[in-house]
Amino acid sequence: MNLAMKLSWLSLVVVAMLVGCGKPARDHAETAEQHGNEEKTGVIGFSDAEIAASGIEVLTVSPANIGELLTLYGTVQPNAERTRTVSARFAGVIQTVTAVVGDTVREGQVLATVESNESLRNYNVIAPLSGVVTARNANPGEAAGESSLFTVADLSTVWIELALFPRDFPRVRIGQDVRVRTVDGGLEGTGKIVYIAPVSQGGNQTLIARVLLANRERLWAPGLYVSAEVVLAERSVPLAVRNSALQRLSDDAVVFVRIGDGFAARKVATGISDGDWTQIQSGLQLDERYAAANSFVVKSDLGAAEADHDH
Repeated sequence: MNLAMKLSWLSLVVVAMLVGCGKPARDHAETAEQHGNEEKTGVIGFSDAEIAASGIEVLTVSPANIGELLTLYGTVQPNAERTRTVSARFAGVIQTVTAVVGDTVREGQVLATVESNESLRNYNVIAPLSGVVTARNANPGEAAGESSLFTVADLSTVWIELALFPRDFPRVRIGQDVRVRTVDGGLEGTGKIVYIAPVSQGGNQTLIARVLLANRERLWAPGLYVSAEVVLAERSVPLAVRNSALQRLSDDAVVFVRIGDGFAARKVATGISDGDWTQIQSGLQLDERYAAANSFVVKSDLGAAEADHDH
Protein backbone atom coordinates (compact mmCIF):
# COMPACT_ATOMS: atom_id res chain seq x y z
CA MET A 1 0.00 0.00 0.00
CA ASN A 2 1.53 3.29 -1.10
CA LEU A 3 1.56 6.46 1.00
CA ALA A 4 -1.43 8.06 -0.78
CA MET A 5 -3.61 5.02 -0.17
CA LYS A 6 -2.58 4.88 3.52
CA LEU A 7 -3.48 8.52 4.02
CA SER A 8 -6.87 8.03 2.31
CA TRP A 9 -7.63 4.99 4.51
CA LEU A 10 -6.62 6.89 7.66
CA SER A 11 -8.93 9.78 6.73
CA LEU A 12 -11.88 7.41 6.39
CA VAL A 13 -11.18 5.94 9.85
CA VAL A 14 -11.04 9.41 11.45
CA VAL A 15 -14.31 10.45 9.80
CA ALA A 16 -16.00 7.27 10.99
CA MET A 17 -14.79 7.88 14.54
CA LEU A 18 -16.07 11.44 14.48
CA VAL A 19 -19.44 10.35 13.14
CA GLY A 20 -19.69 7.65 15.81
CA CYS A 21 -18.91 10.12 18.58
CA GLY A 22 -21.30 12.70 17.23
CA LYS A 23 -24.50 10.77 17.79
CA PRO A 24 -24.05 10.31 21.58
CA ALA A 25 -23.24 14.01 21.80
CA ARG A 26 -26.48 14.85 20.00
CA ASP A 27 -28.40 12.40 22.23
CA HIS A 28 -26.90 14.02 25.31
CA ALA A 29 -27.87 17.45 24.06
CA GLU A 30 -31.44 16.29 23.44
CA THR A 31 -31.61 14.78 26.94
CA ALA A 32 -30.25 17.98 28.46
CA GLU A 33 -32.86 19.95 26.57
CA GLN A 34 -35.67 17.68 27.75
CA HIS A 35 -34.54 18.05 31.35
CA GLY A 36 -33.28 21.60 31.08
CA ASN A 37 -35.45 22.65 33.97
CA GLU A 38 -33.49 20.53 36.45
CA GLU A 39 -30.79 22.50 38.24
CA LYS A 40 -27.18 21.36 37.95
CA THR A 41 -27.04 20.99 41.72
CA GLY A 42 -29.12 17.81 41.41
CA VAL A 43 -31.22 16.30 44.16
CA ILE A 44 -30.98 17.59 47.73
CA GLY A 45 -31.56 14.64 50.05
CA PHE A 46 -34.59 14.87 52.36
CA SER A 47 -36.08 11.80 53.99
CA ASP A 48 -39.73 11.70 55.05
CA ALA A 49 -38.62 12.08 58.67
CA GLU A 50 -36.57 15.17 57.82
CA ILE A 51 -39.49 16.64 55.90
CA ALA A 52 -41.76 16.17 58.91
CA ALA A 53 -39.20 17.60 61.33
CA SER A 54 -38.66 20.66 59.11
CA GLY A 55 -42.37 21.36 58.75
CA ILE A 56 -42.17 21.10 54.96
CA GLU A 57 -45.57 20.58 53.35
CA VAL A 58 -45.54 18.46 50.20
CA LEU A 59 -48.39 19.13 47.77
CA THR A 60 -49.14 18.19 44.17
CA VAL A 61 -49.33 20.56 41.22
CA SER A 62 -53.04 21.06 40.56
CA PRO A 63 -55.63 23.34 38.96
CA ALA A 64 -56.73 26.34 41.03
CA ASN A 65 -59.05 29.32 41.01
CA ILE A 66 -56.95 32.47 41.22
CA GLY A 67 -58.56 35.76 42.15
CA GLU A 68 -58.08 39.18 40.63
CA LEU A 69 -57.37 41.32 43.67
CA LEU A 70 -57.73 44.99 44.59
CA THR A 71 -55.65 46.14 47.57
CA LEU A 72 -57.19 48.70 49.93
CA TYR A 73 -56.24 50.09 53.33
CA GLY A 74 -58.24 51.02 56.41
CA THR A 75 -58.86 50.49 60.12
CA VAL A 76 -60.74 48.19 62.50
CA GLN A 77 -63.86 49.77 64.01
CA PRO A 78 -66.49 48.51 66.48
CA ASN A 79 -69.64 47.15 64.90
CA ALA A 80 -71.96 50.10 65.52
CA GLU A 81 -75.00 47.82 65.18
CA ARG A 82 -73.74 45.94 68.23
CA THR A 83 -72.75 48.96 70.33
CA ARG A 84 -74.97 50.58 72.99
CA THR A 85 -74.68 53.66 75.16
CA VAL A 86 -76.09 53.43 78.69
CA SER A 87 -77.75 56.38 80.46
CA ALA A 88 -79.57 56.84 83.76
CA ARG A 89 -83.32 56.17 83.58
CA PHE A 90 -84.03 58.91 86.11
CA ALA A 91 -81.97 61.91 87.11
CA GLY A 92 -80.14 61.45 90.37
CA VAL A 93 -76.81 60.95 92.09
CA ILE A 94 -74.48 58.08 91.25
CA GLN A 95 -73.98 55.91 94.34
CA THR A 96 -71.74 53.09 93.11
CA VAL A 97 -69.88 52.12 89.93
CA THR A 98 -68.97 48.47 89.38
CA ALA A 99 -67.56 48.49 85.82
CA VAL A 100 -64.50 50.10 84.27
CA VAL A 101 -63.24 50.42 80.69
CA GLY A 102 -62.07 47.04 79.40
CA ASP A 103 -64.36 44.96 81.58
CA THR A 104 -66.25 42.13 79.93
CA VAL A 105 -69.90 42.29 81.00
CA ARG A 106 -72.97 40.20 80.32
CA GLU A 107 -76.42 41.40 79.37
CA GLY A 108 -78.31 42.50 82.51
CA GLN A 109 -75.19 42.93 84.65
CA VAL A 110 -75.24 45.89 87.07
CA LEU A 111 -72.84 48.65 86.00
CA ALA A 112 -73.79 51.30 88.56
CA THR A 113 -76.47 52.35 91.06
CA VAL A 114 -78.17 55.75 91.09
CA GLU A 115 -80.31 57.42 93.77
CA SER A 116 -83.33 58.98 92.07
CA ASN A 117 -83.88 62.67 92.82
CA GLU A 118 -87.66 62.11 92.94
CA SER A 119 -88.07 58.87 94.85
CA LEU A 120 -84.78 58.98 96.74
CA ARG A 121 -84.51 55.28 96.06
CA ASN A 122 -81.58 53.51 94.42
CA TYR A 123 -82.01 51.77 91.08
CA ASN A 124 -79.58 49.77 88.97
CA VAL A 125 -78.00 50.82 85.68
CA ILE A 126 -77.56 47.58 83.73
CA ALA A 127 -75.72 46.44 80.59
CA PRO A 128 -78.11 46.27 77.61
CA LEU A 129 -76.03 43.55 75.88
CA SER A 130 -73.04 41.32 76.48
CA GLY A 131 -69.75 42.85 75.46
CA VAL A 132 -66.87 45.05 76.57
CA VAL A 133 -67.09 48.40 78.33
CA THR A 134 -65.39 50.80 75.90
CA ALA A 135 -66.26 54.10 77.65
CA ARG A 136 -67.17 55.18 81.19
CA ASN A 137 -68.39 58.63 82.22
CA ALA A 138 -69.62 57.83 85.71
CA ASN A 139 -68.10 58.24 89.17
CA PRO A 140 -69.71 57.97 92.63
CA GLY A 141 -71.14 61.28 93.78
CA GLU A 142 -71.61 62.71 90.29
CA ALA A 143 -74.98 63.71 88.90
CA ALA A 144 -76.62 61.35 86.45
CA GLY A 145 -78.83 62.95 83.84
CA GLU A 146 -79.40 62.49 80.12
CA SER A 147 -75.72 62.06 79.16
CA SER A 148 -74.20 58.63 78.58
CA LEU A 149 -72.68 56.86 81.56
CA PHE A 150 -71.19 53.85 79.74
CA THR A 151 -70.65 52.47 76.25
CA VAL A 152 -70.81 48.69 75.80
CA ALA A 153 -69.69 47.07 72.54
CA ASP A 154 -70.15 43.47 71.44
CA LEU A 155 -66.78 42.86 69.74
CA SER A 156 -67.55 39.33 68.55
CA THR A 157 -67.77 41.02 65.14
CA VAL A 158 -66.04 44.19 63.96
CA TRP A 159 -66.19 46.47 60.97
CA ILE A 160 -63.21 46.95 58.67
CA GLU A 161 -63.61 50.40 57.14
CA LEU A 162 -61.59 50.69 53.92
CA ALA A 163 -60.75 53.81 51.92
CA LEU A 164 -62.08 53.38 48.39
CA PHE A 165 -60.92 55.81 45.69
CA PRO A 166 -63.40 56.88 42.99
CA ARG A 167 -61.43 55.10 40.23
CA ASP A 168 -62.00 51.77 42.01
CA PHE A 169 -65.63 52.38 42.95
CA PRO A 170 -67.13 50.67 39.84
CA ARG A 171 -65.14 47.48 40.58
CA VAL A 172 -66.26 46.99 44.18
CA ARG A 173 -69.67 45.55 45.09
CA ILE A 174 -71.54 44.45 48.19
CA GLY A 175 -71.05 40.73 48.81
CA GLN A 176 -67.48 40.45 47.49
CA ASP A 177 -65.02 38.42 49.56
CA VAL A 178 -62.21 40.32 51.27
CA ARG A 179 -58.97 39.06 52.84
CA VAL A 180 -57.85 41.28 55.70
CA ARG A 181 -54.39 41.50 57.29
CA THR A 182 -52.93 43.70 59.99
CA VAL A 183 -50.10 45.89 58.75
CA ASP A 184 -47.51 43.76 60.56
CA GLY A 185 -49.02 40.56 59.11
CA GLY A 186 -49.74 39.12 62.54
CA LEU A 187 -53.47 38.62 61.96
CA GLU A 188 -55.39 37.41 58.91
CA GLY A 189 -59.11 37.01 58.36
CA THR A 190 -61.79 36.91 55.69
CA GLY A 191 -65.09 38.73 55.46
CA LYS A 192 -67.53 40.23 52.98
CA ILE A 193 -68.32 43.78 51.94
CA VAL A 194 -71.62 44.73 53.57
CA TYR A 195 -71.81 48.46 52.84
CA ILE A 196 -70.42 51.06 50.44
CA ALA A 197 -70.91 54.72 51.34
CA PRO A 198 -72.87 56.66 48.72
CA VAL A 199 -70.89 59.88 49.32
CA SER A 200 -67.24 60.67 49.98
CA GLN A 201 -65.89 61.18 53.46
CA GLY A 202 -64.36 64.58 54.23
CA GLY A 203 -62.22 66.32 51.65
CA ASN A 204 -60.05 63.40 50.50
CA GLN A 205 -62.47 62.20 47.81
CA THR A 206 -62.57 58.64 49.19
CA LEU A 207 -65.58 56.47 49.88
CA ILE A 208 -65.93 53.97 52.71
CA ALA A 209 -66.26 50.25 51.93
CA ARG A 210 -67.22 48.33 55.06
CA VAL A 211 -66.35 44.68 55.70
CA LEU A 212 -68.00 42.57 58.41
CA LEU A 213 -65.36 40.42 60.11
CA ALA A 214 -65.80 37.69 62.73
CA ASN A 215 -63.85 38.42 65.93
CA ARG A 216 -64.79 35.71 68.42
CA GLU A 217 -61.32 35.71 69.98
CA ARG A 218 -61.34 39.53 70.16
CA LEU A 219 -57.96 39.74 68.46
CA TRP A 220 -59.08 42.46 66.04
CA ALA A 221 -58.89 45.48 68.32
CA PRO A 222 -60.62 48.69 67.17
CA GLY A 223 -58.07 51.18 65.90
CA LEU A 224 -55.71 48.68 64.25
CA TYR A 225 -54.49 49.59 60.75
CA VAL A 226 -55.09 46.92 58.12
CA SER A 227 -54.61 46.09 54.47
CA ALA A 228 -57.28 44.23 52.55
CA GLU A 229 -57.50 42.37 49.26
CA VAL A 230 -60.91 42.52 47.59
CA VAL A 231 -61.54 39.51 45.34
CA LEU A 232 -62.92 41.14 42.17
CA ALA A 233 -63.11 38.00 40.02
CA GLU A 234 -61.71 34.48 39.81
CA ARG A 235 -60.00 32.73 36.93
CA SER A 236 -59.45 28.97 36.66
CA VAL A 237 -55.92 27.86 35.67
CA PRO A 238 -54.82 24.29 34.87
CA LEU A 239 -51.53 24.36 36.82
CA ALA A 240 -50.81 26.22 40.05
CA VAL A 241 -48.67 26.01 43.18
CA ARG A 242 -48.85 27.63 46.59
CA ASN A 243 -47.10 31.00 46.74
CA SER A 244 -44.94 29.68 49.57
CA ALA A 245 -43.42 27.14 47.15
CA LEU A 246 -41.75 29.78 44.99
CA GLN A 247 -38.10 30.58 45.67
CA ARG A 248 -35.44 32.51 43.76
CA LEU A 249 -32.13 31.05 42.59
CA SER A 250 -30.01 33.71 40.90
CA ASP A 251 -32.62 35.52 38.80
CA ASP A 252 -34.87 32.51 38.25
CA ALA A 253 -38.12 31.48 39.94
CA VAL A 254 -37.87 27.87 41.05
CA VAL A 255 -40.01 25.23 42.74
CA PHE A 256 -38.44 22.32 44.63
CA VAL A 257 -39.86 19.13 43.12
CA ARG A 258 -39.92 15.88 45.12
CA ILE A 259 -37.68 13.32 43.41
CA GLY A 260 -37.01 10.04 45.20
CA ASP A 261 -35.69 10.83 48.68
CA GLY A 262 -35.02 14.48 47.98
CA PHE A 263 -35.91 17.66 46.13
CA ALA A 264 -34.58 19.20 42.94
CA ALA A 265 -34.89 22.85 41.98
CA ARG A 266 -37.05 23.27 38.89
CA LYS A 267 -37.05 26.54 36.96
CA VAL A 268 -40.62 27.73 36.27
CA ALA A 269 -42.42 30.45 34.36
CA THR A 270 -45.26 32.00 36.37
CA GLY A 271 -48.48 33.74 35.43
CA ILE A 272 -51.21 35.39 37.48
CA SER A 273 -51.17 35.22 41.26
CA ASP A 274 -53.27 36.04 44.31
CA GLY A 275 -52.77 35.79 48.04
CA ASP A 276 -52.57 31.97 47.98
CA TRP A 277 -51.82 30.57 44.50
CA THR A 278 -49.58 31.28 41.51
CA GLN A 279 -50.21 30.03 37.99
CA ILE A 280 -47.46 27.89 36.44
CA GLN A 281 -47.09 28.43 32.70
CA SER A 282 -44.15 26.07 32.15
CA GLY A 283 -41.68 23.95 34.08
CA LEU A 284 -44.07 21.68 36.00
CA GLN A 285 -46.59 18.99 35.17
CA LEU A 286 -49.92 18.07 36.70
CA ASP A 287 -49.67 15.98 39.90
CA GLU A 288 -45.92 16.48 40.37
CA ARG A 289 -45.11 16.74 44.07
CA TYR A 290 -43.38 19.84 45.39
CA ALA A 291 -42.31 21.55 48.61
CA ALA A 292 -44.95 24.12 49.56
CA ALA A 293 -44.84 25.45 53.13
CA ASN A 294 -41.28 25.96 54.46
CA SER A 295 -39.72 25.42 51.04
CA PHE A 296 -37.02 27.89 52.12
CA VAL A 297 -35.61 25.06 54.28
CA VAL A 298 -34.78 23.15 51.09
CA LYS A 299 -33.21 26.27 49.59
CA SER A 300 -31.09 26.70 52.73
CA ASP A 301 -29.85 23.11 52.47
CA LEU A 302 -29.05 23.70 48.81
CA GLY A 303 -26.98 26.74 49.74
CA ALA A 304 -25.14 24.80 52.44
CA ALA A 305 -24.41 21.96 50.03
CA GLU A 306 -23.00 24.35 47.44
CA ALA A 307 -20.86 26.05 50.09
CA ASP A 308 -19.43 22.68 51.17
CA HIS A 309 -18.74 21.80 47.53
CA ASP A 310 -16.88 25.09 46.97
CA HIS A 311 -14.62 24.26 49.90
